[in-house]
Amino acid sequence: MKKSMKAGEFKAECLKVMDQVKKTRRTVVITKRNIPVAQLVPMDWEKEKPIFGCMKGTIEIKGDIVKDTGEKWDVFD
Repeated sequence: MKKSMKAGEFKAECLKVMDQVKKTRRTVVITKRNIPVAQLVPMDWEKEKPIFGCMKGTIEIKGDIVKDTGEKWDVFD
């Protein structure tokens, strides 16, 4: 269930509200003159994977790509 609060109230208690959203995982809708203008939602954080080794196991080697195939190329036509 979403909690709703006025913009002025949010401004006064911003850090406290952010901590509550993190702890309770509940969304807060911020209103101005009873009209919703913003939403404070909890983030789904996953630990960042290191860049080195992130592609490990995603490539399959099918054969030798350097070996001469015997095919003749005529590049000067």
